[in-house]
Amino acid sequence: MIRTSFLAVGAFCALLLASCQTTSPTAPPAAQAITTPLAELRNTRWVLRQLNGQPVATPANGEVYVLLRGNEQQAEGHSGCNRFLGKFDLPAAGQLRFGPLASTRMACLDAAANTTETGFLAALANTRTYQISGDTLRLYPEVATGPAAVLHAVYLH
Repeated sequence: MIRTSFLAVGAFCALLLASCQTTSPTAPPAAQAITTPLAELRNTRWVLRQLNGQPVATPANGEVYVLLRGNEQQAEGHSGCNRFLGKFDLPAAGQLRFGPLASTRMACLDAAANTTETGFLAALANTRTYQISGDTLRLYPEVATGPAAVLHAVYLH
């Protein structure tokens, strides 16, 4: 009698488990390539990472960055010691030009920050084209063997 009960319970469990599986198992989907979407040129805070092929350390006064405001064609940022503001223009696809940039004139005792500031403002003034790859912006002067500045996106909300 006990043996018959165990057989009945075993048959019931097997039937129950079989009824739960409605389809045959499938292999996991193939791995899809993960790519970083292109950052937007405008309304993205672009933080300087390289200047003329050299890495840039963050100055004590804060990150060096540029922000191109959406509808106003307004550029603003921090160049290492001072803040700046001015206009920018996008004459054609892939082209970018900065107008004269007004800057505060704070005294900066950090020699490295002064060097970064001078180089970054020159790179902006000489920019003629740009390229965005994922979250990286490269600024190129008119005649270039490489980018004058490489910046990474920090998104604004």
